[in-house]
Amino acid sequence: MSGTGSSPMSTPSGSGRGTGKSTNFTPELQSMMFSLGDARRPLQESAVLVEDIVHTQLINLLQQASEVSQMRGARVISAEDLIFLMRKDKKKLRRLLKYMFFRDYKSKVVKGIEEDDLLEDRLSSSSSTNKRQKIAQDFLISIDQTGELLGLLEDDEIDDVKLERMERAERQARMMDSAQYAEFCESRQLSFSKKASKFRDWLDCSSMEIKPNAVAMEILAYLAYETVAQLVDLALLVKQDMTPKAGDPFSHAISATFIQYHSSAEMHVLGQATSLKTSPDSPESTPPPTPTPPTAGPQHLGKTPSGSMGNGSIGQDSSKVKQRKRKKSSAACGAEAQSDAIQPSHIREAIRRYGHKIGPLSPYTSAYRRNGMTFLAC
Repeated sequence: MSGTGSSPMSTPSGSGRGTGKSTNFTPELQSMMFSLGDARRPLQESAVLVEDIVHTQLINLLQQASEVSQMRGARVISAEDLIFLMRKDKKKLRRLLKYMFFRDYKSKVVKGIEEDDLLEDRLSSSSSTNKRQKIAQDFLISIDQTGELLGLLEDDEIDDVKLERMERAERQARMMDSAQYAEFCESRQLSFSKKASKFRDWLDCSSMEIKPNAVAMEILAYLAYETVAQLVDLALLVKQDMTPKAGDPFSHAISATFIQYHSSAEMHVLGQATSLKTSPDSPESTPPPTPTPPTAGPQHLGKTPSGSMGNGSIGQDSSKVKQRKRKKSSAACGAEAQSDAIQPSHIREAIRRYGHKIGPLSPYTSAYRRNGMTFLAC
């Protein structure tokens, strides 16, 4: 991406372990990626890369929010500082405001407030029951001169991104059995906010001079999950773009970026797959030719087949053949599952495209930039 190597859109190696981050969210991120559209068993290296990106993004976001907080003369990082950083991206700000509303709504439900009281409290905008909404509304009033930001509070426009994610999840669930669906539902419930203490340690908030308060931590956890979701969204677009299509005259051409980010092993597998296509006009699903058995050499002449050598030999040979077939079948299934998963190269290519103002992912590019840095979450 644009900017220096310390940009929040950079992809550092080593999972950020050298930056003071002792905890990690790799297992949780694999489950999150599965619930957001990745394969049932996402690659660990892809999850580690996503963790690096999200962690780097949030650390830089906290630094920016700390500067805003200091300018306001505040002693803590609050929701106002994060809303201020998101003010230029109206779509994501509207999504955040809806999230804050539903957090208030959930708090009311947990406290056991009756439905009539809930409606009355919503109309009166009481600070005790609509804490997060009131914080957002009061701050937007103080900085909004055109009324455009305040209008987001009452905007009921359909969120196309959220709708697409829901449709993708519905398509995933169609092919699942009961056990897989139970795992899928459990993965969809994962979030950073459910592991608040681990999330705070992950960000190393204890070492910060200006620390985020409780509401700011809720927003940061929400933005972390949204960053994961957007990375999966963009990686799936790149994966679809990189998948060769039948009849495509350019399917044999491999981009320089694709070569750069693929390991030698991946390129070897790719070369084997492309060599099976003898003609660009042949259908993509054409199976490879059936190998012919080797002809018997002179050394085998006159020898009796092993199947006729005593009782049980034929059964033993057939069981060995079946065992070999099972091993080949399981290996093929594992390779197929790995090919369906998001690769690290897809994530890196998505990040590269995301930083370009002109390109296939330009509609998804963040509106917030500072010193060449682009943020996924805001």
